[in-house]
Amino acid sequence: MKVALMENQDFLSVTELLIACIVSCLVLVIIKSFNKSIPQGLKRVPGPKGYPLIGNVLDLGKNPHLALAKMSQKYGDVMQIHLGTRPVIVLSGLDTIRQALVKQGGDFMGRPDLYSFRYISDGQSITFGHDSGEVWRTSHKLAQNALKIFSASPSPVSSSCLLEEHVSNEADYLIMKFQERMKEEKSFDPYRYLVVSVANVICAMCFGKRYSHDDQELLSIVNLSNDFGEAAASGNPADFIPILQYLPNRTMKVFKDLNMQFSAFIRKIVKDHYISFDKENIRDITDSLIDHCQDKVDENANIQFSDQKIVNIVGDLFGAGFDTVTTALSWSLMYLVTYPEIQKKIQEEIDQTIGRERTPRLSDRSKLPYTEAFLLEMFRHSSFLPFTIPHCTTRETSLNGFYIPKDVCVFVNQWQVNHDPKLWKDPSTFQPGRFLAADGAGINRVESEKVLTFGLGKRRCIGESVGKGEVFLFLTTLLQKLEFSVCRGQLVDITPQYGLTMKHKRCEHFQIKQRF
Repeated sequence: MKVALMENQDFLSVTELLIACIVSCLVLVIIKSFNKSIPQGLKRVPGPKGYPLIGNVLDLGKNPHLALAKMSQKYGDVMQIHLGTRPVIVLSGLDTIRQALVKQGGDFMGRPDLYSFRYISDGQSITFGHDSGEVWRTSHKLAQNALKIFSASPSPVSSSCLLEEHVSNEADYLIMKFQERMKEEKSFDPYRYLVVSVANVICAMCFGKRYSHDDQELLSIVNLSNDFGEAAASGNPADFIPILQYLPNRTMKVFKDLNMQFSAFIRKIVKDHYISFDKENIRDITDSLIDHCQDKVDENANIQFSDQKIVNIVGDLFGAGFDTVTTALSWSLMYLVTYPEIQKKIQEEIDQTIGRERTPRLSDRSKLPYTEAFLLEMFRHSSFLPFTIPHCTTRETSLNGFYIPKDVCVFVNQWQVNHDPKLWKDPSTFQPGRFLAADGAGINRVESEKVLTFGLGKRRCIGESVGKGEVFLFLTTLLQKLEFSVCRGQLVDITPQYGLTMKHKRCEHFQIKQRF
């Protein structure tokens, strides 16, 4: 009995010693973090105190963009929080964000080495990858050029550019699907058709083909993309509490599986393109990347490009050209049925400028200022991309007089800028007219440049111009021919639901009426 008691006491002593060591280490880490010297003349970044181990996670709640915007009112445009054991710098205020991402772009152009990011394109993603050196620059430029060529180049079968042709074809098909559905039922949810049409546009540019709306391969990719957004939105605690990387995590397992399935889909497409590749007939973005890869070495950067690099770039371009455009169009339709007088005004502008005989063109954008103002207000008011993808500092730097260490994670709160009462009158009000020039005949460029959606600086979204053009073409083509409404007595809920891209609640009560 005594022996057992002594052994038990010994066990307790060892356990207590281990706990004491762990607590001591934590205290030392905390003391070290507070006492770390900073360069003379600079200040330590202010921020709220957090709880041990979890930091400020509980302070963020279900809507981190709102919580951080409120905190910035107390701590300023540069503040520091802790997510788990990881310090995070949060940037708010348009001038501060411009200073960091544009004027000091090289200092803030990195991506944090987050655990979950390592499983997106095997950690080699242009968008999410940790690398920001010469390999990233060359890949980024290659992707930009390929996207530009296969969106802006003249169509071989019409006088329009490739993007205009792809959107026109898909918009006409989408209108037909809407009309078919209205014949079957009194109302419907447009999202399920919209998402496939948008996917088909990027498929045409990347893969040189379109799919039917019932094609299982395309539907599986659409579902994968939606599931990816949901998994990313739920967050991964292991990104900020490293020890959790070694524990079972259902959400992370789903996230890994989704990325593996998506990579397998892209890899199959690339493999098929290699089989049918003809250097004299470059059909799409994948072909153009294979053509570049044939030389193996980039002449300017002396960097080898592998087949896996092609898979990664194509995957990034598909992702950049799909979810953002789908979400923007879905929000646009929700605002149009919420504010029918705005819809009517856009249609009058389209009728007067384009008429009903020809398809809208990208060159019409400058001639449709109210339509452009509506899209700007949609991006601002919804702020469906509340944060940019996290940044990371590449070197020690300073911002607004505060010391910022190297390799620190940086959040950029775009929602705060888009709803900052210092920048916008009545920011919670949906008002496209705020972007019109004084004479109403054009866009006030100063106001339009305040809207943050696609980030700024060196890490600005590579698909921004193509995405904006695609949203414009889809919207104007749909409104040229259709009028949207919801069933009488049905309310439309445009409350954003937090996520990597914020969605609205799905609405199954849409109705359409043919305009002519």
